[in-house]
Amino acid sequence: MTTKRLRIIVLVCSTRPGALGPAVGEWLTGTLAASADMLGADLVPLAVGDLNLPFLDEEEHPSTGVHHHEHTRRWSRIVDGADGFVLVTPEYNYGMPATLKNALDYLGPEWAWKPAGFVSYGHTSAGTRAVQHAKQVVTTLRLVPLGATVAIRIADAMREDRFAPAARHAEAAEGLLAELVRVSRALAPLRERAHAGAVEGPLPGSYARRLGPDDAPEVTVLQRCCWMEEALVNDTLAIPALHESPDEVRAWLADWHTTGLWRDGRLLGMVRTRRTGADLHVGRLSVAPDLRGLGVGRWLLRRAEAAGEGCRRIVLFTGSASHRNLTLYRRQGYVPLPDAPDDGVVGLAKTVPA
Repeated sequence: MTTKRLRIIVLVCSTRPGALGPAVGEWLTGTLAASADMLGADLVPLAVGDLNLPFLDEEEHPSTGVHHHEHTRRWSRIVDGADGFVLVTPEYNYGMPATLKNALDYLGPEWAWKPAGFVSYGHTSAGTRAVQHAKQVVTTLRLVPLGATVAIRIADAMREDRFAPAARHAEAAEGLLAELVRVSRALAPLRERAHAGAVEGPLPGSYARRLGPDDAPEVTVLQRCCWMEEALVNDTLAIPALHESPDEVRAWLADWHTTGLWRDGRLLGMVRTRRTGADLHVGRLSVAPDLRGLGVGRWLLRRAEAAGEGCRRIVLFTGSASHRNLTLYRRQGYVPLPDAPDDGVVGLAKTVPA
């Protein structure tokens, strides 16, 4: 499962002048700052009023993802880039504010498979009826509402004119954040599968997407698993993939085009490509040891070769004693390079049809 830092939007939902919402949001982000950092999450405060969203004015249905107005496109980018939400909401007449309902209704796929936690405030019910109202809506959008909530009775949280919640409210907020982070990470595979850049993989439930620097921890682990066998069969530990640190992996992930195959948050295999002159270089083709023999390596190799359009040839390297790899490459049409040095590494190439 990806270990990248999570982006959590703390959305203050009331736009009423003089509303308590901004004070609640400020208290919440300040209270949770240290815990969020330890949990690998960034809290991003945002107010509905700052979005300048008129009542829904898009002609296309939100499910299409087609947005004609810049205010909608901006809101779409914010929501699409988030990993979860904390909605700070008052209760108006037994329900959530119309401003929150409007903000939810603007979008569709951008919300899916992200957790939503609630911090409510009000008088008699501490805003809990607004939360129950909102949960009916967010589940329809495939947001996942948390069980943990923070409910604040205004009379209990005010000290003269200052908002000062009790210690129990801070404890509840810490519990909400911890649950939100766990659920967000658990839902990450569903979010990625639904992403426009993801494609169906060769195994049931698998999907492929481009890897980036945030995937360095998973790539590092996969490399250690796969290249230990290479080290044994080639009788050498001088294999870069065995020694690279996550920072070194992060650096080359930014430079190479790397495709990763995932299932349920686990990185199953990968391959990287890069053009050099008229050649397409293919490297780091790897498949988790328990999944070998299922055609995953061939599938990844074909994905890599698809990037070779316009190149003269495709070039790759493997250990001279890596007979499994050599058999795969030869069956796919690769032949040894004529002038490759005899240093325990075999270079192979395949001509790209014109």
